[in-house]
Amino acid sequence: MLKKIGVYAKKNHPEAEQIALNIRDRFRRDNIEVLLEDSLAEQIGQTSGYSAEEIPELVDLIIVLGGDGTLISVARQVGHHNVPILGINLGRLGFLTEVTLAELPEMLDRLIAGDYKITNRMMLDAAIRRNGKVIGEYTVLNDVVINKGALARIIDMETYVDGRHLSTYKADGLIVATPTGSTGYNLAAGGPIIYPEINSLVISPICPHMLTNRPIVVWSKSFIEIKIRFEDDVVFFTADGQVGRKLLPGDVVEVRRSAARTRLITSPSKDYFEILRTKLSWGER
Repeated sequence: MLKKIGVYAKKNHPEAEQIALNIRDRFRRDNIEVLLEDSLAEQIGQTSGYSAEEIPELVDLIIVLGGDGTLISVARQVGHHNVPILGINLGRLGFLTEVTLAELPEMLDRLIAGDYKITNRMMLDAAIRRNGKVIGEYTVLNDVVINKGALARIIDMETYVDGRHLSTYKADGLIVATPTGSTGYNLAAGGPIIYPEINSLVISPICPHMLTNRPIVVWSKSFIEIKIRFEDDVVFFTADGQVGRKLLPGDVVEVRRSAARTRLITSPSKDYFEILRTKLSWGER
């Protein structure tokens, strides 16, 4: 039974204010407390809100108003707390925020009645090691990317899977993606779409120098090490395309499956294949 829910929203979205008020009013009718993230609370004129970091510790469920980028950002904060997330699509593509505004009233009733389904999405733990010391750690839902700046030369990325040499990729970059992230940058780089419930990782080179370097799917429990070699100082590591840092020659990026997971509440009226058909315009001429 729900007692408290948290609400996050894409900052400064013109529709978020009224939607958040509607959600708050609906839950209050059933004596369910609604905790608004600080910036959202300020946007609707509420005197106090809660920090994005503290909400997951206090609530039974989280609602995210926005697009996939907003949900991915929240997922990184929520994953270790095992709190279900419902994404309401205020964006365009919406692979993860699959519930539309038209479906929202019915979905809120279902949440209150406990009539909803949850899918578990695997996450990744990534670390950057420099001179044997870890200088950065990240937990991600979508992907880890190594990418060169606009003027950098091709990067050499000596890649190992469970200690066994896979390949030394000579490319503009390299993506390690989860099944959730397979429809993101991985897809744009020519990688495969992976069904979300298949526990696996996909390693995809970005514009490889050798056309025979193709994406490869590996077991989800694989430990991936990528040793970076390059001559320029404009190579970057990014986590979910949202946070990251500059890399130096000799840095090692380590990627493994995380103990954290993202628990997504699914739309009762859609399945994954319908979302693919709709979002990717499959079957249209």
